[in-house]
Amino acid sequence: MNIHYLQHVPFEGLGSIEDWVRRGGHTLSVTRFYDGDPLPAAETLDLLVVMGGPMNIYEEASYPWLVGEKRFIEQVIAAGRRTLGICLGAQLIADALGAKVYANTDKEIGWFPVETTEAASGNSLFATFPQQLDAFHWHGDTFDIPAGALHVARSAGCANQAFVYDERVVGLQFHLETTPVSAQQIIAHSAGEIVEGRYIQTPQVMLADTRRFDTINLAMQELLGRLAATLDETTTAGVGAA
Repeated sequence: MNIHYLQHVPFEGLGSIEDWVRRGGHTLSVTRFYDGDPLPAAETLDLLVVMGGPMNIYEEASYPWLVGEKRFIEQVIAAGRRTLGICLGAQLIADALGAKVYANTDKEIGWFPVETTEAASGNSLFATFPQQLDAFHWHGDTFDIPAGALHVARSAGCANQAFVYDERVVGLQFHLETTPVSAQQIIAHSAGEIVEGRYIQTPQVMLADTRRFDTINLAMQELLGRLAATLDETTTAGVGAA
């Protein structure tokens, strides 16, 4: 597969996703907006991964590249490409699909359980996803579920945690790619956000149990594998039709 990812800040990279890409022998490219990198042609991609970041989707005055990024995400989805958005990335996808993005009642920072919805059990991408999973969070905004998408995960602190659109576009408000190293990086660069709150943990709590990272990384690999499988099925069907 040709996999391209969009990175918004140096300290929020692919995390464990990069290991999955390398093991699978996939081609990997990147647009680092903070370095002014160009965007590829949407039709050249098999999978687009949109990473997180501390900015909000509506801060175009401070981050002018958001305008072009939103347009590009729309083009990728319209071209029928597989798309995965994480945190800010999920909010950008939701916006591209016409849903509202806005401040959540509470910020979620740290480890908090997400649970799948009834709709998830009938979805090919989430059918084997754990019914409840302690996921890593770092967000203040949330999104409405786009029209035509399935609402597949929620949490006590944030009703809309994940959606699937057209069996090939996934938005995750939470993080499954985070490793101990990448968690340390985001804590170091975003320490000012760690304040008193119902769903905000201390750095010590966030980093106390490394087994949690192993668990979410496995869930990330499973989801990526299922996204890749849908591409294989589409390619096979196209060959057969010809």
